[in-house]
Amino acid sequence: MLILAGLGGVLHGTPAAAQDDAVQEDSVIALPTGSVRIVEVSGLLDAVLTDFLISEVIRAEEEDAFALVLQVDSLGSVVDDDRYRELADRLAQSSVTTALWVGPSGAAALGGTAELAGVVDLVGVSGGSRIGETGPARLPEQFGPAFGDATERLRDQTIGSQEAIDLGISSGPIVEVSTIPTFLLELPGYRLTTSADGQQTPNVSQEFLKLPITSQLFHTVGSPEITYLFFAGGLALLLFELFTAGVGIAGLIGVAMVTAGTYGLANLPFRPFGVALIVLAFLAMAVDIQTNLPRAYTVVGLVLFVAGTFFIWDGVTMSWVTGFVGIVGVCLYAYLGMPTMVRTRFSSPIIGRRWMVGSDGSAIGELSATTPGEVAIGDARWAALAREGIIPRNTPVTVVATNGVKLVVEPASA
Repeated sequence: MLILAGLGGVLHGTPAAAQDDAVQEDSVIALPTGSVRIVEVSGLLDAVLTDFLISEVIRAEEEDAFALVLQVDSLGSVVDDDRYRELADRLAQSSVTTALWVGPSGAAALGGTAELAGVVDLVGVSGGSRIGETGPARLPEQFGPAFGDATERLRDQTIGSQEAIDLGISSGPIVEVSTIPTFLLELPGYRLTTSADGQQTPNVSQEFLKLPITSQLFHTVGSPEITYLFFAGGLALLLFELFTAGVGIAGLIGVAMVTAGTYGLANLPFRPFGVALIVLAFLAMAVDIQTNLPRAYTVVGLVLFVAGTFFIWDGVTMSWVTGFVGIVGVCLYAYLGMPTMVRTRFSSPIIGRRWMVGSDGSAIGELSATTPGEVAIGDARWAALAREGIIPRNTPVTVVATNGVKLVVEPASA
């Protein structure tokens, strides 16, 4: 009897044990697979960044990632509409969970970047960040209004995190979270587990992804600020090389900078006449550089450059600090840098030599002892001062001394 009872207990207990094993096995199978891929989206959404995002969506699907999260701090999109729609379609139709977080605090999602919030599964906005100013819709009607009833309002306005929640700008959940680890807790199936020693660890691993170095270089060059500085700086170096008659180092660097600036212009919306104004500005300054006396053409060049700085971009903005640096830099270039360089480079015929003393010529413009002008001696023009008084234009003169890089002249004796 005892044996039979024991056997009965064993047989009765076997299904329960099997059930426990099945539950344990199911719980193991239910554990999340893959990782959360957090992709940084900073700067303008250009062709380089768009291609990178599309490739990451594809890779996340192929490798069965747990989720794809876009960490956004972007002032808009400059990619063409077809490529932009392809990215939006990839995010909307992705087999993995997609999310967009605008952060950290102070970040922004504007223009086309903000419109992507309407195609992902989860949206988060950190406190102090803003979203909106989408402008005209880039996505076709099949995607529906990007922000529901608030779409029209957000075409030319931005809102913060709490207002985004109140307006329900996304068809999916919207949350206000200040950090990316907190935002990840809003993903379905993502949770923290507590170990025996009390430490909390996520049940899913994370990967933080950025553009590769080469792509990041092109992405950076494609920003309005860098494009502007490279294009203007390259033109300045080419002009510098033209008047130094050097070995070409400045010219090569100038060519590289203009090429990089041209690449940026090809990827950004710009006004052709704004670019033309900047080019004409340096051509105008070159006229006075030949005479080594900054005068009317230099003023005209600076006015053209300032106008070009304000009108070069169409649809994107540039930091006022960048514009200020560019304008001040060109002023110093025209009034200090180039005149000093030209005097230093070509002053050897007069500094330390007195062979020109006694040479005859004529005053091209009016001269005085304090205001320099120019005199023509042979086929060359030279900066000169009057020894005393005022010498009228076209007056025959004789070189009587040198003063640094300038000649000192007096009216020729009859």
